[in-house]
Amino acid sequence: MEKKTNLVQYFWLIIYAHTIAYFIAGIFAVVVVNYKELYSTEIISLFMLPVDTPIVALGPFLQIFRGIIIALILLPLRKTFFEEKNGLLKLGLITIGLSLLSTIGPTMGSFDGYIYTRIPYMYQILGYPEAIVYVLLFIGILSISIKYAHKKITTILSIVFMVLISLMSIMGFIMA
Repeated sequence: MEKKTNLVQYFWLIIYAHTIAYFIAGIFAVVVVNYKELYSTEIISLFMLPVDTPIVALGPFLQIFRGIIIALILLPLRKTFFEEKNGLLKLGLITIGLSLLSTIGPTMGSFDGYIYTRIPYMYQILGYPEAIVYVLLFIGILSISIKYAHKKITTILSIVFMVLISLMSIMGFIMA
């Protein structure tokens, strides 16, 4: 029974750390990088939806499902990242490396993106700040949550944040 409980806690940890980090990094990107204006440029609007599109508003809620996928992917390496010394640092470096710099296709800002796309370099690097903020938040939330896992306030705050993010996202979808 304890093993099952630990697995549920692990999945919840990854899901809420990812969703909260994604939400905050997204707000950072909209405000600081000015995604609304960026996404309306001729180059970016060809493949990115405007930030006021209903499905974009629903995005933070849908990150719960992405969190499940991330948890499944990390599951075989769980001990490496969560029990070894500097495990979360390793997770952060791997996340930046595989999801930003060395993707499997020519995505914007990736190694292949610079080689194979016609997207100007200036546009390529505009996603870096959001990605770095996301990874720092994701690793930070994981670190704090692990350190204070025995405190009930950690669970309560995670639930409150997830409910608020979900409600705001769903309301944004309905109202968009």
